[in-house]
Amino acid sequence: MRPKLELLSRETVDRAIDEAYELLVDPGVLIHYDEALRLLGDAGAEVDMESRVARIPRSLAEKAVETAPNSFHLYDLDGGPAVHYGGDDVHFDPGSAAIEIMDHEARESRTPVTADCENYVRLAEMLPQIDAVATSIVCGEVPQAMGDWYRLYLLLLYARKPIVTGTFSIESFSIMHELLVAVAGSAEALAEKPRAIFDACPSPPLMWSDITCANLIDAARVGVPAELIPMPLMGATGPATIIGSAVQHAAEALSGIAIHQLANPGSPIVWGGSPSYFDMRTGAPPMGAMATMMLDCTYAQIGKSIKPGGFPTHAYLGMSDSKIVDAQTGLESASGAMLGALAGINMISGPGMMDFESCFSLEKLVIDSEIVGMAKRLVRGVDASEDPLALDIMRQVGHKGNFLGTKHTVRHYKTEDYMPSEVIDRDYRETWFNKGALDVNARAHRRVEELIASYEPLLLPDDVARELHVIATGYAKAAGLDQLPELSGR
Repeated sequence: MRPKLELLSRETVDRAIDEAYELLVDPGVLIHYDEALRLLGDAGAEVDMESRVARIPRSLAEKAVETAPNSFHLYDLDGGPAVHYGGDDVHFDPGSAAIEIMDHEARESRTPVTADCENYVRLAEMLPQIDAVATSIVCGEVPQAMGDWYRLYLLLLYARKPIVTGTFSIESFSIMHELLVAVAGSAEALAEKPRAIFDACPSPPLMWSDITCANLIDAARVGVPAELIPMPLMGATGPATIIGSAVQHAAEALSGIAIHQLANPGSPIVWGGSPSYFDMRTGAPPMGAMATMMLDCTYAQIGKSIKPGGFPTHAYLGMSDSKIVDAQTGLESASGAMLGALAGINMISGPGMMDFESCFSLEKLVIDSEIVGMAKRLVRGVDASEDPLALDIMRQVGHKGNFLGTKHTVRHYKTEDYMPSEVIDRDYRETWFNKGALDVNARAHRRVEELIASYEPLLLPDDVARELHVIATGYAKAAGLDQLPELSGR
């Protein structure tokens, strides 16, 4: 039996869904992108071009919900299905878009550069608990206009795993799609076996900017999966209650699904998000707050219930608001990862992230990977398939009390628990002293160095590597950078 977390009754879920559909009509959705308004208007929505508000009938939104797929896969570099969005399958990827990085033993963060992104992706590739990589680090030494696609360029040079990404501008989607096509071989091959998924973030409450709306439509039309990221702040840009903000989240997600499916029915899309509790004491949006985690699990339950088979789901969880890697980091990151896994969220983005989703730590990524391993073990549940459950082995051992030498123990001891790396200390005190009496930060730092050193370079075909370089160089020059930053080991 798989353990599962549900915070709402079926009756409350249905009420939330009904209210979300009602919000699409009154007050409607404010949309700043003409093409989205045209799509909605042509499909029967009431569109006011002056106010830019679209009133989306429930029938239109429900048809979009029906055409969106219940599940799909992301593929690795070799073309194998590596991540399954759908059902209660759980995967983890690092959090995204950090504009700061925290070095080991530092108290102040700094602006990351290309070498940091290279080290990050090498490390993420070597961590078996992490299922996909994300464009987690924004490199500060390149022009802002190329900050989004340059991250993807680096990941394509170093990563075998699927990629979670997003854009900062309308123009960047075509560049990033061009880079992905260069590796896939053709746009058709990329659509058949998508390597990456793109985040699309509506603005709370019930608004779409031209950038995110354009990205949503562009992703649909080329068949690249999109991930909806509504972000209501409880009490600030959303209702102060968990259920109230979950209703707002649902309405924003439904509006995105309607636009997306009108652009290309059947294109894959994910019911994701990054909402948060709003801390009135500081004005900050704590990702480590229990209300934030509960809101994530609540909106995921709604997404799984809105149609037969449900939507694929995503959440930003497993993060901390701490400024250094400390006990608070572990408390908040573990809580979010465990709750998200129990809720059956398909992709949980967050390992490595701290400081309100703005800073990345390689040591935290390593520690978080151990949390991920434990969370995945938790959702496997208790295996009660043996019959009898314990009679045979108990009678075999009897009162001797020594189970160590039995075939039963050999068969089960490695699978009944998650076996962590030495980042997690489970040894006796004397042995711990003999190994240097290192705390978890020091052990994590040692593992960071070991894994980065053991990373094997990605052997892309020469023509693919050249094409990526040509594409990146051309767009870098257009952004005002004559030469790409030098890469290590390539």
